[in-house]
Amino acid sequence: MGAEKMRRYEIAPLETLGVRRLGGHRPTWATLSGKRSSKRRNVLCVSFTFLVLAVCLAAAAVQAQGFNREGNLAGSLASLDPGPRPGPVNPPTKPGNPIQGLTSGQLSAFQNGLAQFIEVEPVSLAAGPGNGGLGPTYNSDSCGSCHSQPATGGTSPSMKAFPFVGNIAGQNPQFTVGQKNGATNSIPPFVTANGPVREARFKSDSGVHDLFTIQGRTDVSNPPNNCTLPQPDFRAEAARGNLSFRIPTPVFGAGLIENISENTILANLASSASPRLGIHGVPNRSGNDGSITRFGWKAQNKSLLIFAGEAYNVEMGITNELFPDERGYPPNPIPAACLLNPTPEDLTVFDPSLSLSDVAQFAVFMRFLDQPAPACGIGTGIACAQAAAGNVVFMQIGCANCHTPLLTTTTSEFAPAALSGVQANLFSDLALHHMGTRLADGITQGNAGPDQFRTSPLWGVGQRVFFLHDGRTANLVQAILEHESPGSEASQVVENFEGLSLQDEANLIVFLRSL
Repeated sequence: MGAEKMRRYEIAPLETLGVRRLGGHRPTWATLSGKRSSKRRNVLCVSFTFLVLAVCLAAAAVQAQGFNREGNLAGSLASLDPGPRPGPVNPPTKPGNPIQGLTSGQLSAFQNGLAQFIEVEPVSLAAGPGNGGLGPTYNSDSCGSCHSQPATGGTSPSMKAFPFVGNIAGQNPQFTVGQKNGATNSIPPFVTANGPVREARFKSDSGVHDLFTIQGRTDVSNPPNNCTLPQPDFRAEAARGNLSFRIPTPVFGAGLIENISENTILANLASSASPRLGIHGVPNRSGNDGSITRFGWKAQNKSLLIFAGEAYNVEMGITNELFPDERGYPPNPIPAACLLNPTPEDLTVFDPSLSLSDVAQFAVFMRFLDQPAPACGIGTGIACAQAAAGNVVFMQIGCANCHTPLLTTTTSEFAPAALSGVQANLFSDLALHHMGTRLADGITQGNAGPDQFRTSPLWGVGQRVFFLHDGRTANLVQAILEHESPGSEASQVVENFEGLSLQDEANLIVFLRSL
């Protein structure tokens, strides 16, 4: 592995197991020659041969022990994560609740936005604007189908995790949505019933290539549906190494994130940078006005309105006032038979009375979603004392240099009483960091390069099932270890984690599961 520090899940080379090279270098016969007699040389050669043989036998024994030791260690570390935190479904602080301090009108707008967020959209617009428009390509047919764990506004559901939310007892909705209403899609190889919801991007163009098409669907305005639009050949793209995946980001507390001032973000970055740890985050910025962007895995979106408009168009194929053009598989033209609706399919309705677009209502819903609250004690499976000890470890080893525990919002005109001067316990600096070769996804968005990602907020991580941008693991320990690789700003912090006692490691994981 070169100069990279050996990970604890792998078998170390002999040098790291206590077997050093003789004299710190490779011995040569020249060092054994000189003015010695040939008999002397023979004795030395024989002695050296036995010495090498002894070292090899010792090394084999040590390495055999290493296999057992490392195997046991891998199992013990993985078992430190107890899994998603259980808890009552309807406590006052449950995820998915509206933020405190909303007026009656704002609360009503939140509820309306929630209703639109979980609405299942057909292809047809027979019920009017904002009530359909799916396709011609899509990843799912409802915002709430993907943002559902542990409550609406969250991330990928799971059949194995509390509280079993989602379309079919927590099953990945993408496992069935491609066959609904007569659709003829096949299930991509990276989509499984128990796995995460995934968006696929091609590294060759950094763009999203939706998993499914409306070919064969019967829920069109004027049947029959004559659209012919095959799915991408995802197996071929995978073989080329051209696929990169994203899972849904939770939107809890999104209004607080939107209302953190640029000055606060920049001041925090200045104070949390650490040359010793190699941490030096930078904000992503809009290519239009130069302001700090903060939503999405690479902090590529400026506002909740843009975030919602893009997702409606990219993930569901529904055109709207922000993204008014249909998209198929750019740069290929969309077959005319697949352009079934007037555009934009979602828009502001003025008559007979004013009605906000779906995108505007999504933004309101996300803006007024409360931040997740930490939990420990009875009914949670989390020991409060252990979580508190883990919080100390979190700060000591350097996690907080990127995962800033709290940032305070500025004054809000949207909801002064609910969003102004609030401590957002997001555990993120909202900045980009180089995450190294192991996590690099080959995608560039704004100023974010192929290995840069926004520090993922950790609030709500206690009930999250899948981790990292592509959902590659459901284990928090493995998620931590994945942060260490050449070029990663987190490598030293991960090494600090690996140097902890098993008890301190366990405390840290319990703390994370309390969030």
